[in-house]
Amino acid sequence: MASGEGFLTDEQREVLKIASQNAETPLPSPRLSSSPKSPTSLLSDHQLKDPAGGKAPTCGVGVRHVRRSHSGKFVRVKKDGAGGKGTWGKLLDTDRESHIDRNDPNYDSGEVVEPYQLVGSTISDPLDEYKKAVVSIIEEYFSTSDVELAASDLKDLGSSEFHPYFIKRLVSIAMDRHDKEKEMASVLLSSLYADVISPNQIRDGFVMLLDAADDLAVDILDAVNILALFVARAVVDEILPPAFLTRAKKTLPESSKGYQVLQTAEKSYLSAPHHAELLERRWGGSIHVTVEEMKKKIADLLREYVESGDTFEACRCIRELGVSFFHHEVVKRALVLAMEIQAAELLMLKLLKEAAEEGLISSSQMVKGFAREEKRLRRYKEEVVTIIHEYFLSDDIPELIRSLEDLGLPEFNPIFLKKLVTLALDRKNREKEMASVLLSALHIEIFSTEDIVNGFVMLLESAEDTALDILDASTELALFLARAVIDDVLAPLNLDEIASKLSPNCSGSETIRMARSLITARHAGERLLRCWGGGTGWAVEDAKDKIMKLLEEYESGGVVAEACQCIRDLGMPFFNHEVVKKALVMAMEKKNDRMLDLLQVCFDEGLITINQMSKGFTRVKDGLDDLALDIPNAKDKFSFYMEYAQKKGWLLTSFGSSAMEAPPIATAS
Repeated sequence: MASGEGFLTDEQREVLKIASQNAETPLPSPRLSSSPKSPTSLLSDHQLKDPAGGKAPTCGVGVRHVRRSHSGKFVRVKKDGAGGKGTWGKLLDTDRESHIDRNDPNYDSGEVVEPYQLVGSTISDPLDEYKKAVVSIIEEYFSTSDVELAASDLKDLGSSEFHPYFIKRLVSIAMDRHDKEKEMASVLLSSLYADVISPNQIRDGFVMLLDAADDLAVDILDAVNILALFVARAVVDEILPPAFLTRAKKTLPESSKGYQVLQTAEKSYLSAPHHAELLERRWGGSIHVTVEEMKKKIADLLREYVESGDTFEACRCIRELGVSFFHHEVVKRALVLAMEIQAAELLMLKLLKEAAEEGLISSSQMVKGFAREEKRLRRYKEEVVTIIHEYFLSDDIPELIRSLEDLGLPEFNPIFLKKLVTLALDRKNREKEMASVLLSALHIEIFSTEDIVNGFVMLLESAEDTALDILDASTELALFLARAVIDDVLAPLNLDEIASKLSPNCSGSETIRMARSLITARHAGERLLRCWGGGTGWAVEDAKDKIMKLLEEYESGGVVAEACQCIRDLGMPFFNHEVVKKALVMAMEKKNDRMLDLLQVCFDEGLITINQMSKGFTRVKDGLDDLALDIPNAKDKFSFYMEYAQKKGWLLTSFGSSAMEAPPIATAS
């Protein structure tokens, strides 16, 4: 029954029902003539007419899937335009299953896209791979002690951007091992520095260690102290600048273990007297050649080469050292000698050229040696100019000495002397006097006689250039030389040594002759002490007299507290070694050990430090031969005093020992 409202008749509902049931049935191939009618053809046989005379509704079928045939019938259209019965189908007909026959003569594997099978795999992190690899390198190094192999393996590993993690891993593993491995780790870091691992990467590695100090302390007993030793050793080995400690402190909370590490390194290790030697011997006792011994051997062979000029012999000695990874030290020291002694310049350049051509010193070691020298020298010169200017303003010798020790570059001491005197020459008499007084203090504190000699050699070799800017520079230099002799900074024989190191045509020879004339003149001592108007220099002599008087008063029955106050009133703590020296000599002469009580009180009150004690004892020890002329048992007395001082803690137990352990440096296998 038709309805004016557009409802389907019963017959139409039946047709639609059949069409919906067959919608799930796959369409047969249009090539098969016996196929049953599709749902769309069924619909076309029973057209849905609009009772109102309009277009027939397409109930249940999307409009875009219905089209009118040429006969005027509505036809159900396949999706994607594949057409219906009797059509070609769509362009790429995917409705039919296709089977690939690999035995077909026309089969072409290149034209067939095989289905892909997804296989699960773990994504590797380059950093994780690097960390695993370096553990093997470190463990192998601890087993073999082969520095060159470790360096080669680290280079071959690549991923140089991860080298700070190597620093962290190496040190953290060594911290939980014996002293042998700790020493080996320090030696390896020094060997890899600048050659394999850049200075910035060394710094970043130690920053990572400081950040991880709290975690390390959980697993490693005394982690703070051990890591502080590694930091201090890195400063002594010149792979970390002294300023690292100050800068790193600013980035760490004061309550952190990392901050405690820096505090311990600075106050307990780097501020101690002779800290460099102590740190380098802290993990000693191995079978390897020590760092200090190796440096001494290099210095000795280069000096012998300067005297002999035998390049072949020098190369042979370098080869026999057997530490090719340490050849950068040869380069560095050769360059320092070339700067200190003008006559040695051509010889050193010849040696380096020969060593490079023979392949004895590799290009990387050569570059490392030059880089260490150039960068450190430039930085050193900039720093010391500031230090000297501050000294001229403050007259604070202890502060200047601390600043020099913080720089940690004792091989440049002759350069400091040259800079100090050159700057003083262009100033007033006050600064000249201060420079002479400072040289006296430096000689006792941190400069060797060799440093002083080489510094004056550098000054005299550049005297002609200095004279272009400074009027009467030659005469002023002669006064500095003569004053150094009067102040016991140089011995008269050292003037001959200086003269022998000058080139034949050097004008500095005339300056040395003038200095000799000044020294041999009548009342030379008093005149030279007042050559620049007295001032601080005369105050030193005055202080010596005051020290002698206060000690005589104390020896004759004076009070300890008064003697200590007199020493304090001198206001020259850097000169307290003179108190120690005179007290020991007086005790020997008077056969009165009461002087030891005074030294004990001075030490307990912090008035005289271990450093000043050591210098005072050293001065007495150096003069024992002369003292023995007047005091027959001087050597026995000194031995007794030294043992007493060591028991009381005034001196380190290593003081006076000639066979002290030192840190090992791995030799080439």
